Amino acid sequence: MSNAADLNKDPDEVASMFDGVAKRYDFLNDLLSLGRTKAWRKVVTSIINPQPGMKILDIAAGTGSSSRPLADRGAAVICLDFSEGMLAAGRKRHPDLTFMQGDALKLPFPDHNFDVTTISFGLRNTQKTEAALAEAYRVTKVGGKIVIAEFSHPTNSIFHIIYMRYLMGALPLIAKKVASNPQAYIYLAQSIQAWPNQKKLATMMESAGWSKVAWQNLTGGIVAVHIGQRA
Repeated sequence: MSNAADLNKDPDEVASMFDGVAKRYDFLNDLLSLGRTKAWRKVVTSIINPQPGMKILDIAAGTGSSSRPLADRGAAVICLDFSEGMLAAGRKRHPDLTFMQGDALKLPFPDHNFDVTTISFGLRNTQKTEAALAEAYRVTKVGGKIVIAEFSHPTNSIFHIIYMRYLMGALPLIAKKVASNPQAYIYLAQSIQAWPNQKKLATMMESAGWSKVAWQNLTGGIVAVHIGQRA
């Protein structure tokens, strides 16, 4: 069986795929991001503005790279992920963080529990985006917010063509040279191509109940950070 998921995003297949790439996942993100991952995380952290005592749920936290700067600012962070392989790598890398296995579509928390829910580069890997957004809404406190960082659609038409060609052309070739499971990289590239644009994701957030939805494009729209409030 190939250790790669298809775009139907069966949860077990997605988990298995991430188990297989866990040790090199941060390197994979650098390939997808043209080396901009750390800069993007700084923007996300600034938007979240973590404070001591703030309760944050980091969904699809993977190895904890997105959670680390939030915890370092004093917030109480739970790093949730579906892949045990990713969690194991995270626990080894960040033994002081709280890692928990869980499904973004069935969050194991009561209603109105977190000041902030956030998900970085993981929403597109859920089987039902709308359900994931609704679950995040459910566990967020009234007045709290969601911050989503996700690969999106470059706003410049020429850059859009160049980037998409890179994803489907150069990236698989690089993956074959450096990765034990290049099919996983190809899946991730395809999932970016198939992902809704900035406006469509904002509409999906509003349908899930989020208000005051806005987004900020980073690196010409390769990534968009969407923000919503729990009314």
